[in-house]
Amino acid sequence: MMKNPSLTRFFASILIGIVIFWNIQAALLFILNPAPYIPSFQLSGIAGKAVVQGFGILFIMWNVPYFFALLNPITHRISLIEAILMQGIGVIGESILRFTLPAEEIVLRATVNRFILFDATGLVILIVAFWLTSRKKAHSS
Repeated sequence: MMKNPSLTRFFASILIGIVIFWNIQAALLFILNPAPYIPSFQLSGIAGKAVVQGFGILFIMWNVPYFFALLNPITHRISLIEAILMQGIGVIGESILRFTLPAEEIVLRATVNRFILFDATGLVILIVAFWLTSRKKAHSS
């Protein structure tokens, strides 16, 4: 494993940065160009546009702890833990939601499946960043 604390921090920050990039990219797509996503939620019109843009705003809001973890995942360890918990809640909540949707709701189920995959991938990446910084912390003690 890496013994260089700067290298460990760098790789952990890269991993966190990947998750932030994906989240912010999705947020900006929802905010700036909501039209393609409105039907995925079985919405339409102004209300559909507002809901999708609202999701984008929430995506940005939810990423606040991720940015602190990105700055320094060792010093701001609690922010990394918060990010992991948030991703985990997303995966669990979306999974429960997915299994409560009727089988005939194909479009909604597909949309929720994409969110589950998106958030589960981010969760795994954040856990790897946590693991890297945990090993660093254990070696430095």
